[in-house]
Amino acid sequence: MPTLDPATLIQQQLEAYNAKDVDGWLATYAPDAVQYTLHGGMLASGHAELRARIEVRFQEPNLYARLLSRTVMDNIVVDYEEVTRNFPDGIGTIEMLCIYEVQGGKIHKASFAMGRPRLHPV
Repeated sequence: MPTLDPATLIQQQLEAYNAKDVDGWLATYAPDAVQYTLHGGMLASGHAELRARIEVRFQEPNLYARLLSRTVMDNIVVDYEEVTRNFPDGIGTIEMLCIYEVQGGKIHKASFAMGRPRLHPV
């Protein structure tokens, strides 16, 4: 199977995320991949932790990530997204910067910066 270019891989990851396809989403990550907050702590390491984290997120009925822009520089892909979420206080959106480092056709590192949640009017 040919190795996907980084932009195609990240697009597949986004499509699996929006389809709430746990296995398809996880297939875009290396078995030892790590997710971080931007300039901060580790969120998850390895497929087991990634799966546990995303399974909780995929339970949100309104979850959807809308791609606003994508920048690709060699093996680094930066997505700017608006994500619809089910927050404790209601449905809303949050801006996210998602920075992916791709090696050998898989995501090895991902870092996320999140804006402030904006609740939808009731």
